[in-house]
Amino acid sequence: MTLVLTDEQRLLQESARTFCRENIPLSVLRRLRDNRDPLGYDAELWKQVVALGWTGMIIPETYGGFDFGYTGLGLVLEETGRCLFSSPLISTVLLSATALNLGADEAQKQEFLPAIANGETIMTLAADERPHHVPLDVKTSAVPDGEGFVLNGSKIMVLDGHIADWLIVSARGSGGQTDKEGVSLFLVNAGDKGITIEQLDMVDSRNAATITLENVRVSADQQLGTAGQGNALLERILDAGRIGLAAEMLGSMKEVFSRTMEYLKQREQFGVPVGAFQGLQHRAAAMYCEIELCQSAVLAALQALDEGSEDVALLASLAKAKCAEVFETVSNEGIQMHGGIGMTDEFDIGFFLKRARVAQQFLGDKNYHRDRYATIKGY
Repeated sequence: MTLVLTDEQRLLQESARTFCRENIPLSVLRRLRDNRDPLGYDAELWKQVVALGWTGMIIPETYGGFDFGYTGLGLVLEETGRCLFSSPLISTVLLSATALNLGADEAQKQEFLPAIANGETIMTLAADERPHHVPLDVKTSAVPDGEGFVLNGSKIMVLDGHIADWLIVSARGSGGQTDKEGVSLFLVNAGDKGITIEQLDMVDSRNAATITLENVRVSADQQLGTAGQGNALLERILDAGRIGLAAEMLGSMKEVFSRTMEYLKQREQFGVPVGAFQGLQHRAAAMYCEIELCQSAVLAALQALDEGSEDVALLASLAKAKCAEVFETVSNEGIQMHGGIGMTDEFDIGFFLKRARVAQQFLGDKNYHRDRYATIKGY
């Protein structure tokens, strides 16, 4: 593992950065929030993203993708993190395409992967059932019924749940509530009878929903992966999601740092720029060092995904825990170093703090992943 980008990856990152800078200012998110846009993202921008090939990053060429790998997708997510781009990239590409790549049979891949790559289908993962991230705690039931199953239960914090065409739902067919065995994943049409979707009002102005399933019938060919082994598959999907989310958080904290440093150069007090004060310089240096550590952790995790390393779970928890911790620190410092004006809605810096609070919790906070890391290491 070299932790060095290839020439192709550098070009991809530069093109993504240019596109985001020129087409996705933070005013896009502000507009979506102020208008309480029912879609939650800019449909025209999403079409441009599809045309750029971002939706096909981790999809094999056989199914209409580009097979550029998780490092490529991570670089794109880092750049979208800089502008807080609200889109189905995480729900549909990072989580759902990963689930299909890992668990789908040939017919399922032929049906869904091309539709994701060309932007026709929005899909999301519905796994969490508790306020805190405990994906192995599955109460949603899957009861055999004829040649299929009947699903009953509810899922919370489902990204893009209210706009998704399809859901990937974890449900238990046997065993106790927290048993590792007995859980299966199902592809469920979001428009099926018995599904109730409640859109949530998120502090970061992103899309999430609570989904209730009441006697929802699915056929046997809607099962994803091996019956009863869904938790093992789910953990692999979630690790990819955690690493991709850490990449997005990395981009956001870099943007906060950049904006804050620029403000310190402009803001004057006692006739000199406040950035000349040694106390603020020390705090800025500490932030810079922590962001560099996050950069290494994220790149190592992305490369581990592409290489199929046995350390993916370990590196996923390392990257998510570190980025959650540092994004909290950097967003707090960004607000404080902007002074009182940083607390006003007029300045964009507050959007990053709100995003930090949601991203910290989603797919496990720093405490969850520190504990998971220690458990994997045998402590």
